[in-house]
Order: sequence, then C-alpha cells, then structure tokens
Amino acid sequence: MKNEVVLTPETLLNWDFKIDARGYRPQEVDKALDIVISDYKAYDKKIALLEKKIEEQNKEILDLKHQLRSANESMQIFKSNEKEVTNLDIIRRVSNLEKIIYGDKNE
Repeated sequence: MKNEVVLTPETLLNWDFKIDARGYRPQEVDKALDIVISDYKAYDKKIALLEKKIEEQNKEILDLKHQLRSANESMQIFKSNEKEVTNLDIIRRVSNLEKIIYGDKNE
C-alpha cells in the first residue's frame, strides 16, 4: 500500500462492480475497500503532518510576537532615555565652550 491518495470523488461515484448470482463479487469489493482504507491512512498521515506544521508555526508566531514585544519595549526605553538635541542646545554648548576657552567677558 502506498502513502498517497489514489481515489477521487468521481472515482468513488463511478465505481462499478460486476454482479454475480449472489450479488457483487467479493474479491472486487475487498480490493476496492483495500484502496479506500489505503486512502484513509494517507489522509490520516497528511492530517497529522499538517496539524504538526500548524502547531510548529503557531509556536513560531508566538515566539515572534514575544520578540516583537521585547523589541518594542527596548525601543520605548531607548526613546525615553534619548535626549533630543535641538539647535538651541547646540548654541548653548558652543557658548559654554567659548566661555571656557576665551573666558567670561563679564568677569
């Protein structure tokens, strides 16, 4: 038995069994049921694999959300600690440096 799906809805709908004197041939029915069982097993494996992938991706999403939250918190802390430098601040600093270098003229 293979691990891939063989049957389609059309195949199942159009499946014909030969009729014996006592009904359908048991060998044909058994063979058809074996194929159906094989397909069910393949579907079960695919479903299990997809559920595992979904679980892994949900964990990855959760980790990424935590990282994003952490990064946003770090950015907020950085922004709150960062002083905004304006032109007026620069002029004051230059003025203070000139006073240190050239001395205060008011003295």
